[in-house]
Amino acid sequence: MKVLLAEKCGFCPGVRSAIRTAEKVLAQAAGQQPVFSLGPIIHNPTEVNRLAAAGLITVESADQIDRGIVLIRSHGAAPAQVAALKAKGLTIIDATCVLVKRLQRIATDLEGSGYQVLIVGQPDHPEVQAVCGYLKRPIVVCTQGDLANVPLDKRLGIVSQTTLSPQRFASMVAAICKGSFTELKVVNTLCRESCKRQEAAVRLCKQVDVMFVLGGLQSANTRSLAELCRAHNPNTYHLEGIQDLDVDVLRGKTDAGVTAGASTPDSVIESFVDQLQQL
Repeated sequence: MKVLLAEKCGFCPGVRSAIRTAEKVLAQAAGQQPVFSLGPIIHNPTEVNRLAAAGLITVESADQIDRGIVLIRSHGAAPAQVAALKAKGLTIIDATCVLVKRLQRIATDLEGSGYQVLIVGQPDHPEVQAVCGYLKRPIVVCTQGDLANVPLDKRLGIVSQTTLSPQRFASMVAAICKGSFTELKVVNTLCRESCKRQEAAVRLCKQVDVMFVLGGLQSANTRSLAELCRAHNPNTYHLEGIQDLDVDVLRGKTDAGVTAGASTPDSVIESFVDQLQQL
């Protein structure tokens, strides 16, 4: 089978930086003190398991940590969470993506300037939850249906979860523009790396018989990639790796395209492509 790989795919700079930070801290700790991650450091089980084998302990709350080093994952953490860690005298290493930090700063500045901040994104996503922790009265909207319960008759400041597609963000902004706001300020907080991966994936999926999107099932940017590709090629499949492949979907197909989310390791991509080529 002929296999084509998207021009842009796999680890983004923010994820790569978080992984390198984790590896460095684990090496320095050398088993002398525990190293924790407040939530999965990235949304990829393969990489989380690899780091766990090296000693990284993933927890969901500061209550589960009594001593040692704590990594703030790439998605960031709310100020209250960080304060709880500091109160325990723990060593904190911040591996938050620089673009997520930018989103946090912009949202805080907008609220400080008197805007009602609307965050376009998934309310249960850790990046969005962390941003909400910086605000006194955040409002998160995921679909246009959510706008029915949102007061739009104010000065509105709109930002986005960094991994959304430009199309989705634009459609939400267009819907918000129909409200009776007195002033509207929109700041583009989308990740350019995510956008480049989405563009490359869409170009590729139009050229092949079947498209595979590799990445954690909980990864928001990987799900966005799969949704975009599926809109242009219904034969699109979101898999975590080669172990999830149902070979029946390849019957009658000659060309396959492969892309991957920003938290998908190179090893997963390379293994998938190599084994797919042999089928």
